[in-house]
Amino acid sequence: MARKPYVEEEDNRERWLVSYADFITLLFAFFVVMYAVSSVNDGKVRNMSNALTTAFGRLPAATPPVHDRLAPELPLLPRQSIYRSRLNDNAVRREKEQLTTIARDLLTALAPLVSQGKVKVTQGARGITVEINASVLFAPGDAKLSPQSVEALAAVAQVLKDDGHAIQVEGHTDNVPISTALYPSNWELSSVRASSVVRLFIDNGVAPLRLTAIGHGANRPVDGNDTPEARLRNRRVQLMIMSNLPDVQKDVPIEGAR
Repeated sequence: MARKPYVEEEDNRERWLVSYADFITLLFAFFVVMYAVSSVNDGKVRNMSNALTTAFGRLPAATPPVHDRLAPELPLLPRQSIYRSRLNDNAVRREKEQLTTIARDLLTALAPLVSQGKVKVTQGARGITVEINASVLFAPGDAKLSPQSVEALAAVAQVLKDDGHAIQVEGHTDNVPISTALYPSNWELSSVRASSVVRLFIDNGVAPLRLTAIGHGANRPVDGNDTPEARLRNRRVQLMIMSNLPDVQKDVPIEGAR
């Protein structure tokens, strides 16, 4: 049987188009998937998550805010710093205004004693200081309030009772020693005098938690103790209406520490 003659097939030079088309298709699919992953709809994802959570008996978690990816991000720290600075400035201004109002009311309540030079009202960084000469409040060597002083201190209590500032009552004496059964030293005398004022304030409606009584004895004179007039000045009771502004505290560095 005669064989058919061998006919050589022509080389197909366009076969590479098939492989190239497959490669382009795969590359296109890859970029489509990458784009889809990068463009997740946050709203739909959260809604689906909340729906699933509710269906299984739990409350949906708090939804975080949605930020526009195309919107430029503003520098939050400088804005927050300016905002807090303005809040602090407003708080300082309101506190000073409130203390000034209290100081004026105290001056009005104690006007007769202020005019006689027996009471002094000042305002500073710590708050308001009301300095009352002990001769207005107590007999020499005694810690019982005199009848005329009760009325004056009651007027002060009316000014302070509805306020929220802390009140520190400080008792001071001169350097003349005292030694009695009730007051063995000036420490006891100054402390009991401060406590007497505190008790009167409490009886007139000032909250006890706002009050502190301190006795300094003769250790904080405002004048020399070499004359009767100077000793009279040193015998006093001070009312400190403390400011609510926080003190600025700084750590003390340890020498040699790094």
